[in-house]
Amino acid sequence: MGAEQVEALFGSVTVTVLAGMLLALTLIYSIQRLGYLNLATGIGWIAYIGICTASHILLSWCYGHSATSHSRWRFWAMWFTAISLAEGIGWGWATLGLATRGGFEIASLTVIATLGLAAGSIPTYSPYLPAFLALFLPAMTPFTLASLKSANDLQRVAGPLAMLFACVIGVLGLLANRAYKQRIVLKIRTEELAADLKRQRVIAEKASRAKSSFLAAASHDLRQPVHALGLFVGALRQIPLPDNAERLVEQIDTSTTAMDSLFDALLDISRLDAGVIAVNRRPFAIGSILARVCLDYASEALAKGITLRYVPCNAIVDSDPTLIERIARNLVANAVRYTDSGRIVVGCRRRNAHVALQVWDTGRGIPRDKHERVFQEYYQLGNPERDREKGLGLGLAIVRRLTDLLGCEMALRSEPGRGSCFEVSITLSDGTTSALDIAVEEPGASLTTGLVVVVDDEREIRAGMSSLLTGWGYEVVVASSADEAVLLLSAITVRPALLICDLRLPDGESGIDAINRLRAEYNENIPAMLITGDMGAGRLMGARTSGFVLLYKPVPNGKLRAAITNLISSETAAQLSRD
Repeated sequence: MGAEQVEALFGSVTVTVLAGMLLALTLIYSIQRLGYLNLATGIGWIAYIGICTASHILLSWCYGHSATSHSRWRFWAMWFTAISLAEGIGWGWATLGLATRGGFEIASLTVIATLGLAAGSIPTYSPYLPAFLALFLPAMTPFTLASLKSANDLQRVAGPLAMLFACVIGVLGLLANRAYKQRIVLKIRTEELAADLKRQRVIAEKASRAKSSFLAAASHDLRQPVHALGLFVGALRQIPLPDNAERLVEQIDTSTTAMDSLFDALLDISRLDAGVIAVNRRPFAIGSILARVCLDYASEALAKGITLRYVPCNAIVDSDPTLIERIARNLVANAVRYTDSGRIVVGCRRRNAHVALQVWDTGRGIPRDKHERVFQEYYQLGNPERDREKGLGLGLAIVRRLTDLLGCEMALRSEPGRGSCFEVSITLSDGTTSALDIAVEEPGASLTTGLVVVVDDEREIRAGMSSLLTGWGYEVVVASSADEAVLLLSAITVRPALLICDLRLPDGESGIDAINRLRAEYNENIPAMLITGDMGAGRLMGARTSGFVLLYKPVPNGKLRAAITNLISSETAAQLSRD
C-alpha cells in the first residue's frame, strides 16, 4: 500500500508546488505594493520557497525515472516528507516574520495565504499522512500559538478561529487519507479478484476443453454399442420366431429406442451447456423437415388415438437444418406425450422476414406461472414419480438452448385444459436451397439388391450390418479399413452397388478417405453414405460438405433401409437414363 501512496504523491506534486510558488510571488508583490515589505527579507523568503519548489520538482523527476521507485518507496517518501517539512516551516515563519511593519491587518494577508495553501495541500499530500502533517503543522502552528499570547485584541480573537480552521483542515486531511487508503485496498482487492478471475477462466477453459473431449468420446463410444444392438435386433426380426420370442424382441427394440433417446437427450444438453455445438447456417426447405418429423411420430400419435396433421409449407429459411429438426422433433414429441385426445397441428406462418414454426395441441395445457419452468431441465408437470414413459424432462430445455444458440425467438401460449402452442421464429432466406435434401424415410420405396460394402472399425457393428443386410437380400462385404475392403473386393468380380462407411476409422483414416479410395479402385462414383456416432463440430463439418448422405448412430433400421434403397434406386435410374 505504501508504494501506491507515494506514487499518488508524486503524481500531482509538480502542479501543486508551482501553484504554491505562484501564491508566494503574489503575496510578496501585494505586500510590496502596500509598502510594508522588507525587501531583503522578501527576497530571502521567496528564494527559500523557490528552492523547496525546485526540490519537489527535481525529486519527482528522479522518482519518475527510477527503476526502483516502487521497491524503495520508503526512501522516496522520506525525502518528500523532508522537503514538505522545509516548505511548511517557510510558510509558518511567513505568518510571523514576513510583514511585521504593517501590524496585524497586513500580516493577515500572509495568514490567509498560508491557510489557503494548507487547504489546497489536502488533495496532493493527504495520500501519505506523514508528508501532509510535515507541511500542515509547521505552517499552521506558529501563528496559532502566537495569536493566543498576542497583545493585539483582534489577533487574540483570530487565534481561536485559526485554531478551529486548522483543526478542520487537519480532520479533512485525515479523512482524505483514510479514503485514499480505502481506495487502494479496494484497488488491490479488485486486482486480486481480476487475477483470480483470470486464473479461474483459464481453469474453466481447460475444463471446457476436457469436457468437450469427453463429450465427443462419450457421444461416439456410447452410440456404438446401441447402434450395434439395433442392427442385431433388426437382423433378429428377419428370423421366424415363436410368439413369445417375438414379444421379447419387440421389448428389446423398445428398450433400445428408449436408451437411444436417453443418450441423445443427455448428450445434447451436455454439449449445449459446454458450448461445443457449432451452427452451420444454410438455406433449406423447412417443409421437408416438418413432414419427416410428423411422419416419424404418426404411428405413436395414432396409437394414442390422436390426429397428427402437418400443414404443408414451401418456405425457404436460413438456419441450421439439423438443429431446427431437433427443435421440431422435441416439440412434436412433447405434444404427442402430453396430449391425451384431440389433435396436433404442425405448420408455419409467414411473418414479414420470418417464418413462425408452430406446434398446436389440444393437450392438458400449462399454467401461466409454469411457462418458464417447463423449459428447465428435468422439470415435468404431473410426473412426480419420474415415470420414464413420460420422458426425462429435457426436451423443452434442449429446445430453449437450441433457440438461444440459433438466435430464434421462442414463444409459448397455453392454458390448463385448452392445450398449448409452441412457436419458434426463423429467418426467411432470400435465396434457394444450397443442397438437395435427400429423403431417407419415404415409405413405399421399391426394394433393391446388389453388393454393399461396409467399412467400420467396430467388430459388432460389422457383424450386425452383415446379418441385417443379408436378411434384406443384399450381398455384403464387411471390412475394418479401406485397405481390407480393397483386398476382399479383389476376389469379387461384381461392382459394389453401395458403400457404407463409418466416419471415424483406425489410424487417422476417415470414411470420406475410404469412399474416395474405393471409388478410385473402380474409377466410378459409386453411391455412398457415411454413418457416424461422432458429434464433434470439426469432424462433422467435413462430412456435411462431402456431398455424401450422413446418418447418425444409432440409425433406425427403417431409416437405414430407406436410405440404402433410395441411393441404389437413384443410381440405377441414372444409369438407365444414360443408356
